[in-house]
Amino acid sequence: MKKLRSARWFEAETRMGHTHRQRIMQGGFARNDFTGKPVVAILSTWSDLNPCHGHFRERAEDVKRGVWEAGGFPVEVPVMALGEPFVKPSAMLYRSLLAIQTEETLRCHPVDGAVLMGGCDKTTPGLILGAISMNLPAIFMPAGPMLTGRWRNIPLGSGTDTSKAFMDWKAGVLPDADFREMEEAGARSPGHCMTMGTASTMTAIAEALGLTLSGASSIPAPDSRHRHMAVATGRRAVEIIIADLKPRSILTNSSFHNAIVTLMALGGSTNAVIHLVAMARRMGIALGLDAFEEISLKVPVLADLRPAGRFLMEDFFEAGGLRGLLARIEDLLELSALTVTGKTLGEDIKSARVWNDEVILPREKPLKASGGLAIIRGNLAPDGAVLKTASATPALLCHRGRAVVFDGWADFAARIDDPDLEVDPTSVMVLRNCGPRGAPGMPEWGMMQVPKKLLDQGIRDMVRVSDARMSGTHFGTVVLHVAPEAAIGGPLALIRNGDWIELDADRRTLNLDVAPDQLDLRRKEWRAPEPRYDRGWAKLYSDHVEQADLGADLDVLGLGTDAPEPEIN
Repeated sequence: MKKLRSARWFEAETRMGHTHRQRIMQGGFARNDFTGKPVVAILSTWSDLNPCHGHFRERAEDVKRGVWEAGGFPVEVPVMALGEPFVKPSAMLYRSLLAIQTEETLRCHPVDGAVLMGGCDKTTPGLILGAISMNLPAIFMPAGPMLTGRWRNIPLGSGTDTSKAFMDWKAGVLPDADFREMEEAGARSPGHCMTMGTASTMTAIAEALGLTLSGASSIPAPDSRHRHMAVATGRRAVEIIIADLKPRSILTNSSFHNAIVTLMALGGSTNAVIHLVAMARRMGIALGLDAFEEISLKVPVLADLRPAGRFLMEDFFEAGGLRGLLARIEDLLELSALTVTGKTLGEDIKSARVWNDEVILPREKPLKASGGLAIIRGNLAPDGAVLKTASATPALLCHRGRAVVFDGWADFAARIDDPDLEVDPTSVMVLRNCGPRGAPGMPEWGMMQVPKKLLDQGIRDMVRVSDARMSGTHFGTVVLHVAPEAAIGGPLALIRNGDWIELDADRRTLNLDVAPDQLDLRRKEWRAPEPRYDRGWAKLYSDHVEQADLGADLDVLGLGTDAPEPEIN
């Protein structure tokens, strides 16, 4: 084992070396607890405002036990929690802030490696982005999905069934008392969303990238096996420090290939596209949207999970979990890719089995033969957009309709339920100025509610187009992440009410049927919206965030380079 990084703090016979030892012993530790031992930072995203991580206090202690058992010295360090339901306008606004906090927390402290405790949507990519840039040995410990919601013997999936119930309640189909009762039954344990939303998608991707213990991402949060995994993660953290196994040693083109294959086979969240592009760019890997389209066309959707399918994560775990799914598509994977276990992905899944063919479908009976996600281009999205075809209405995938335009969320909220809104089931709703800079932070506003006047007619889906995102738990024919965004003058900014828009998902096109000379005139008349913030993080973010097709990361974060080590006096 090479000299420990923490030794620069704890073993120096200097004035500050004395102070470092004195202050760590102030916590009740003996000299031999920390000297000569790998110091493992446990980055915990626990918070009372992140109930998905409500078990992290206990899990941090489990991780510590594993670190102690392996001969390391654990230190728990809290970082930003980013509870998806509560952080406004969007947890995405703070993903890069968590990444910076992760990088700088590891950089400035006497630690040799890290356990990254995350799960709720943006915590996973935020922690991983920071760990890639700092490039100390790191292992991800996923929060695990919550237990299946249950109401009157009906299984409830977070987000997905909430949205369906809300539309029924709003249309007067679901009684108020029943709707309130459902609210109490939908989230009945710690853990992240148990649908194949962004949280379950990103923790599975962390495993496919090779950054977790094999099988770690599928275990439900309250299951005692989740505690076993946490202890084992602590032990492995010490071992990877001794082996000097770092993120940049693990993450390769093959790793990202495996992650995209996993995303498609799961029928996972559209948000994963942005996060994976950002992670690859941190590695100095040019991962374009075309790679997602190319892989999507080859990979069947085998996970019959909501919102695209029927089941939930507890069912997925019992059916064999991610390991079982990967075993079914091993011919599509780069099996030689290294993982944090020290083995290859192929070795990690060698003994995996599927125990329920209804939940993890056989190759000959897929939920969708291919193309669970589609990359859409055209004169409305020259740099690309994303559509989750697996959870869209098939009849709307090739559609032509007139635009109903909303200039931001406030405009949408003010007019969506106006009985005089000029909209019908064939309309294409457009929401703009909600992208990385426009909002800022690219909130999940793209999952626009269907107008009440249409809900009353029984309509539950229509074509929607936006430069925003949507929750991975949501469903519908929604074109998202349109790039470039309207706030910087992208074509979305030029649409007017009544313009014809044509979506052809088979051809992967989204076009505005307006003559080029008319668009040129509109472009000359267009004025950029006033920035929403003139100070603080939101100002810094707005000034430096890149577009969705580039991962919506900040341009100042030294893509492809390691963070420098601090000077120690």
